[in-house]
Amino acid sequence: MIFIDACHRKQTPYTPIWMMRQAGRYLHEYRALRQQAKDFLDLCSRVDLATQITLQPVEILGVDAAILFSDILVIPHAMGLDLEFIPQMGPKFLHTISTLEQVQALQSHAYQKLDFVYETLLSVRAKLDPSKALIGFSGAPWTLATYMIEGEGSKTYHKSKKLLYTQPHILHALLEKLSIEIIAYLSRQIQAGANAVMIFDSWAGALELEAYLEFSWKYIRHISQALKSQHPDTPIIVFPKGVAGFLGHLGGNFEVFGCDWSTPLDLARHILGDRYVLQGNLEPARLYDRNAMLEGVERILKVMGKQAGFIFNLGHGMIKDLPRENALELVKFVQTQTAR
Repeated sequence: MIFIDACHRKQTPYTPIWMMRQAGRYLHEYRALRQQAKDFLDLCSRVDLATQITLQPVEILGVDAAILFSDILVIPHAMGLDLEFIPQMGPKFLHTISTLEQVQALQSHAYQKLDFVYETLLSVRAKLDPSKALIGFSGAPWTLATYMIEGEGSKTYHKSKKLLYTQPHILHALLEKLSIEIIAYLSRQIQAGANAVMIFDSWAGALELEAYLEFSWKYIRHISQALKSQHPDTPIIVFPKGVAGFLGHLGGNFEVFGCDWSTPLDLARHILGDRYVLQGNLEPARLYDRNAMLEGVERILKVMGKQAGFIFNLGHGMIKDLPRENALELVKFVQTQTAR
């Protein structure tokens, strides 16, 4: 698998490419399947639909890896927090976490309730071309915790930060409980056929350095180390969004570091490139305009070249109304321009 070889810094015929949120509303095939489900949670839990959606970008775009179609919030939902996906607004928890008693009341072994995820992975792996990799994923503990504390997405994270600075023991208890679930969840994904796993820390940039190292990165390191002890040959990708200023402080037992679009790739290469394979980091909005897209690709390839140890991706997820034809051209352009 070219993607897995790249994760291990082996020579590949070209630089592999896949895109975060590559299965989404910019594809009419996705929209058609979306209409068959009652809501987004139902879509994630329907193995037949989730399988088709996971495979769509490989079949349509020709990317080098499929990523499981699911959502990071299935873990807190399985731990007992009722979750709704509100149209035009996004996910919202009907109850939130603010006390130690509420943390302790969260259900343990929640990963055992997520059989639909593992069944989807088994189904996808059986249908996916053997040359294509399958990526599993989870949200990072800090990112999941913010949703559980705020109840929804936030611009200020004021409830989470108030807890962090006034009652840190409560937040640590929640992060520890989430870490236990995430380790078991990702391990089960690997057993079900995931060739690599990715940890998304979407709200990493909400914290100052000291707080980030204590309340997020420490747990990511722990999760990575635990997974490596169980699955030493399975690549781990970490994606902490918005931490360009922290790069010199980040290390751990993983193979791939995902760079978001705000991180200068030459800086990441200088600080991390000798230790980790880099993944990234085209600004997704560049896909609105073909020339802007190609200019962005050429800028990235000028930094990374055709060398082994790089995976092309976006600097965050695909946007719902990006032109489909530009996504198709992006994949072909990267693969042909980096052919060795």
